[in-house]
Amino acid sequence: MEAVAEPGNLAGVRNIILVLSGKGGVGKSTISTELALALRHQGKKVGILDVDLCGPSIPHMLRAEGKAVHQCDQGWVPVFVDQEKTISLMSVGFLLENPDEAVVWRGPKKHALIKQFVSDVAWGELDYLVVDTPPGTSDEHMATVEALRPYRPLGALVVTTPQAVSVGDVRRELTFCRKTGLQIIGVIENMSGFACPHCAECTNVFSRGGGEELAQLAGVPFLGSVPLDPQLTRSLEEGRDFIQEFPKSTAYSALTSIAQKVLHRMPTLLS
Repeated sequence: MEAVAEPGNLAGVRNIILVLSGKGGVGKSTISTELALALRHQGKKVGILDVDLCGPSIPHMLRAEGKAVHQCDQGWVPVFVDQEKTISLMSVGFLLENPDEAVVWRGPKKHALIKQFVSDVAWGELDYLVVDTPPGTSDEHMATVEALRPYRPLGALVVTTPQAVSVGDVRRELTFCRKTGLQIIGVIENMSGFACPHCAECTNVFSRGGGEELAQLAGVPFLGSVPLDPQLTRSLEEGRDFIQEFPKSTAYSALTSIAQKVLHRMPTLLS
């Protein structure tokens, strides 16, 4: 029988999503950011917990760099990235004096910060908490899973790119999920072709269909493919809301479809 955690600061969080990948550079932080924006546009209140301690890029993607984290009676107050306060963010990037400062920490210190992020951030009421993790299956992943395991529902989104080398690493990530008891929401294939901003034609820059094939072989849902889109890249670099500004783009259709499938899948994780 699993231990039941004291709800604490996660008492008001209804769903928790871990975004994982077996390989770096597949666009995990991009998917985390755009999923949060897409869920926000579905009327959901969303938090993002950035536990990629050595590469905290989400504050830049949401134009939140340099903002301060304040203390309240319940702990840290996350940074709100919009005026309506529908997306809140916590990242180690807010705790560094210099944004170019490298996080050179040993495992125990990383574990302690991850546990503190889970227990001491005052999220308030959230429909979804999206947790952006570092690549691989390291100690940080184990610390994150162990800290969040008592909270339900908890599911994993696994991100890959079409190439065989990435798919192989993600296959190991799926094994990690099964060994740690994480329920898999589905697989997302990122950088799946190049979407021309002029004619909307999609050209397969890399190989094609690796993520979908992997999902079929593993017996888990395939949630969709997100193409390389210059408008999406520019939005992330400038900290703009891609979902709001480019509703006619190919990547918009893919991301909103994935968000809808996540909304449909999460309730089933409890059944």
